Amino acid sequence: MREARSERPSWGQTIAVAAAYAACYELTRYFSYSHWILTAGLRLACLLLVPYRFWPALILGESLPVAQNALLHAEDFGWAWASVSAIPFIPLCMPLVKAIRERMPLFDAHGQVNATTLLFATLACAVVTAIRTDLAVFAALIVTPDGWEAWRAEGMIDMLAYILGAYLGALSLAPVLLAVREWFRESLSWKRFFASHLTRDVGAGALPLLIAISVTASASSGFSLDMLRLATALPVIALAARHGCKGTAVGGMLSSIALATTSVTLLDPAMIRSQVILALVISGSLVVGIKRSATAMDRAALNAGK
Repeated sequence: MREARSERPSWGQTIAVAAAYAACYELTRYFSYSHWILTAGLRLACLLLVPYRFWPALILGESLPVAQNALLHAEDFGWAWASVSAIPFIPLCMPLVKAIRERMPLFDAHGQVNATTLLFATLACAVVTAIRTDLAVFAALIVTPDGWEAWRAEGMIDMLAYILGAYLGALSLAPVLLAVREWFRESLSWKRFFASHLTRDVGAGALPLLIAISVTASASSGFSLDMLRLATALPVIALAARHGCKGTAVGGMLSSIALATTSVTLLDPAMIRSQVILALVISGSLVVGIKRSATAMDRAALNAGK
């Protein structure tokens, strides 16, 4: 998707975009952890939607909180770690996303999101995020006794966890932000929002179910906890079947939040297995849901022409 040339933004616009992105980045980072990285979703959505002329502002907006975090924890993990951790993720993802945007359309003729483009960009950014994160871990360990052996023993496992975290975090947030963008384009009023079938299905079905799962999981363990975690995928499938890509986006976000609330330890193998399944369900539902939405729009256009 090639973007038309336009005037360079003013300093005021650049600072405003950078400040807004930095604030959203801090908010999403607060709720993130190693295998649920919400900042990846914010980053991906902005790179897919924000015009190229504002990309320098995005770099500035991410550089400030990332550098601040590196300086705050430099004494804990060492200056080698701080040097790597001060590198923002977004400029590393930009070349890949730009290539994807210019070669693969993000929206089809109906204005629906292209699932292939979204998932390909999600995976590419997840891998970049994981590599940069693992390099910071390597920098922290390599200066310690037996640091190389420790990193070699855990490096690949951590890398896979970071890829999963960035991928699931992106799927939790980016599709919803793309859906919000579509809702703004449709000038959706609050009255229409609360009267929509999607809102009713979420409020009356998906949300109560996920809250019940989250509450019950807090008092469960073993096999019962695993089953409750797997059950978080059910609202994604149901909402995708009824509402297409928008249902998948909302269901994926809510299910990811519910699953995250059941985490008690980092890098828990049982939790990671559940997250892998949820990530696959969201990915598949996006493909099916977007095709379903496109088919429904084709039928509506055909009926309107009769």
